[in-house]
Amino acid sequence: MIPHRNWSYPTAIKFGNGRISELADHCKTAGITKPLLVTDKALATLPITTQALDILEKAGLGRAVFSDVDPNPNEANMAAGIRVYLAGGHDGVICFGGGSALDLGKMIALMAHQRPDLSVWDLEDIDDWYTRADGEKIAPIVAVPTTAGTGSEVGRAGVLTNSATHKKKIIFHPKLLPTVTICDPELTVGMPRFITAGTGMDALAHCLEAYSSPHYHPMSQGIALEGMRLVFENLPKVYANAHDLTARAHMMSAAAMGAVAFQKGLGAIHSLSHPVGAVYGTHHGTTNAVVMPMVLDFNRPAIEGMIERAGAYLGISGGFDGFRARVMDLRATLSIPANLTALGVEPARLDELTEMALEDPSCGGNPVEMTRENTRALYQACM
Repeated sequence: MIPHRNWSYPTAIKFGNGRISELADHCKTAGITKPLLVTDKALATLPITTQALDILEKAGLGRAVFSDVDPNPNEANMAAGIRVYLAGGHDGVICFGGGSALDLGKMIALMAHQRPDLSVWDLEDIDDWYTRADGEKIAPIVAVPTTAGTGSEVGRAGVLTNSATHKKKIIFHPKLLPTVTICDPELTVGMPRFITAGTGMDALAHCLEAYSSPHYHPMSQGIALEGMRLVFENLPKVYANAHDLTARAHMMSAAAMGAVAFQKGLGAIHSLSHPVGAVYGTHHGTTNAVVMPMVLDFNRPAIEGMIERAGAYLGISGGFDGFRARVMDLRATLSIPANLTALGVEPARLDELTEMALEDPSCGGNPVEMTRENTRALYQACM
């Protein structure tokens, strides 16, 4: 018997080249009259950010920006952003950038007006999270991704690193879903090549893990499969030619599709990479790419038939082995590091990382049950 499931799909998406010009109009639609644009340090002074601020200022919405956002944002970044938000009398957040800026902007919108005794850690995506936060006090959000990978622009959660425990937590609330998302492929042209590679592999990881998850969600299953096709066909193109706007558009679509698809579940790729990113500050998508082949091997007994079927759709011959070889070829094309050792991970910390991985909620979507023994062995295989 098919179990009961609760499904929801994303918000209004304004997709296409040049649509950043609509930013002020969509802020007004969302009821925002004095937005705070949240971005990261690297983006803050780039022309695309200046362009966005110019659009806001010309429309009478000010040009306030907060950019104290670390690559793996934490509660100190959030607190600093909330201080700026409240001091400026802002009434909405524009999340502008990659996953870090999108996630932190959501956290600022979530927590700026909650009651003082509520900790953001109380809102982790477990148990009775929904009853804890006042949804009416979450500020409206407009999302503008400038990378093609995380998909946070169509998600109802944000990832925040606890700086004391070095653990990444998924903070969830339905009203964290942006009111409007602007997907303008032109904004991704200036990404450094390694960010193009890492974020693109993040999109692939989302699609692959959603596709492989044992949970029942046939709509996400189909979206994940097509998302993988778009990544395999277009990520090498944008890596080779940053100005291929058609391929950029397909990658931006794949990123959103991956985030929609992983409503079905994530798995060991993410449960391994989250602790590594929290402890070592590694780029999330790149870390996903490093562990991806080893996780495929780990899950092979449960997903071999599924991967063969995916290969038939994707035009990849050779069944599971052919699919794995295509992943390895893509990693080589993108100059992805060979293993976790190359990312600086130390063997002495594998026990600690194993415990953190088993606490990560992504474990629940892995097709092979993760135990202390096999997870430790999987980390070792990734070294």
